Amino acid sequence: MDIQYLLFLQEFRNRINDAWTPFMEWVSMFAVTYLILIPVFVYWCIDKKKGLYTLATYYVCIAVNAVVKLTACIYRPWIRDSRVLPAGDSIRTATGYSFPSGHTTTAAPLYGGLAVSAWEKKSLRGISVLCVLCALLTGFSRNYLGVHTPQDVFVGISEAIFWLIIMSKLFGYLEEHPEKEDRFLLIAFAACLIGLIYITFKGYPMDYNAEGKLIVDPQKMMNDGYGDIGKLMGFVIARFIEKRWVRFRSAGFTASGILLSAIGLVPAWVLIKYAKPAIQSLLGGHWGKLSYNIIFAIYLILVYPLVIRLVTGRKEESEVAGRA
Repeated sequence: MDIQYLLFLQEFRNRINDAWTPFMEWVSMFAVTYLILIPVFVYWCIDKKKGLYTLATYYVCIAVNAVVKLTACIYRPWIRDSRVLPAGDSIRTATGYSFPSGHTTTAAPLYGGLAVSAWEKKSLRGISVLCVLCALLTGFSRNYLGVHTPQDVFVGISEAIFWLIIMSKLFGYLEEHPEKEDRFLLIAFAACLIGLIYITFKGYPMDYNAEGKLIVDPQKMMNDGYGDIGKLMGFVIARFIEKRWVRFRSAGFTASGILLSAIGLVPAWVLIKYAKPAIQSLLGGHWGKLSYNIIFAIYLILVYPLVIRLVTGRKEESEVAGRA
């Protein structure tokens, strides 16, 4: 049934001469490359607690998904059925195993966290609806491009919903017990270390094609796992330092606050565009992705918030940063 659905979409793509393919590729690319900068802007400029909720949910969700994906080891649709022909350049960017969809478990918690936060104000509920539609569109784009089955996308969205709920409850608990946050950060960091050990030493399928070559090289498939777990490790490190010694307040949704936060997005773009490939080239797939994502998370959660505090002089008067 899942393959038949992909073949149906493939036939539709062929009938319209791939007219929608560039747009669907852009939707997928945006979700995993630049979407994170929206909740980061919220965190820096508008509402620290809401931005932190969205970012924390994303980091947890994507790290857990990495372990799930490298446990299931489900091959991509075109490996399972040669009739499936991915559209455009999507086959090159579709790294790793198939289940669950990494693009979906990136987009859904980010768009979802923004939707949850915006829903609290009636005037912003239209944004909430738009965010939900964008999350669903990202998931559909993975089916449309032929790189994921409906099951991959459905489970990815389900993971995101689960963690949006869990993190909402956790943030509510920490509002009442802020002194407990260090314990959760320590647990998360320990879980990351265990996750890295697990994906490094567990067994993987070693299936060969007719030419005697590995159908899927597990070493290459682990690259994304190292990177995604590194994201959560960087978040934990940065959050621990920020809440203890920086404790910045959002710059404020004013002309000066917007400008200051927008300036911070420029180095973030530079890190994405240039530092990411450079670090991965220098350190290799595993440690390169791990190191880059730790550095990037520390910049987003700690380094530029420190700049905001130094420029504005705004500091939290009480330990409320981890509350939502």
